[in-house]
Amino acid sequence: MNAQLIIVEGLPCSGKSTTSAWIASLLGQNKKVCFVDEGTGDHPADYEFHALAPAGLLSEESQIVPLSQFSGKLLEKLLPYKIYDGLDWKTESLLMLEKWQAFVDNAQKDKDTIYVFNCVLLQNPMCETMMRFGFSREESQNYIEQIVKIIQPMNPVVIYLKNNDIADSIEQTSKNRPGWLESVIDYHISGKYGQSIQAKGLNGYLDCLEERQKRELEILSKLPLQKLVVENPQRSWSIAQQNIAAYLQTL
Repeated sequence: MNAQLIIVEGLPCSGKSTTSAWIASLLGQNKKVCFVDEGTGDHPADYEFHALAPAGLLSEESQIVPLSQFSGKLLEKLLPYKIYDGLDWKTESLLMLEKWQAFVDNAQKDKDTIYVFNCVLLQNPMCETMMRFGFSREESQNYIEQIVKIIQPMNPVVIYLKNNDIADSIEQTSKNRPGWLESVIDYHISGKYGQSIQAKGLNGYLDCLEERQKRELEILSKLPLQKLVVENPQRSWSIAQQNIAAYLQTL
């Protein structure tokens, strides 16, 4: 296998975490694998739940800090500087591209390790560029292409889980995540894109997701990297895994 980086993408509740963990386990039978799931808080290529503390708040100079280390009033002071959701786009995008470059530079020191990531190439950038800032598909694509250019030395592969049963997947997942649905609905309908289409409630959230998946697939089709789009894997996970395993053998 010449791919050193495999990224699993798709909408919420499409099975990204399960699939990326399965891929890591499959490859780990014969390869050295580093699997990093969404929500780990310490991602080598992402600044999930981190803040850019301005000079004078924690020290004389500005610094990037994990918010998990803080609580109470100090956490409240740091939240407006959260890298996702808080910073202006120019500052955020520069920090994220630098993070990607640092990851690639470090990963090249041990080319025997295969990295398996969940959602950091399409989902996270699209949540920011499209949902939060209301950018066009072309603007989102331009940013994602910058990331792809950085990771090219790792021969990246994207496994995209396409879901045509979005409403059903959201409904099934929400049953096991109390409070989750209300939170994601609020995030999407209050962002620039949600406001632009006057999104309301669950149906507005689903409209946002449908458009996001459409844009992601359009962007993915134009990216110069290896890719596999898995159609509706939730309808038969066994078949989906067979298709993914067969594809990975070709790399």
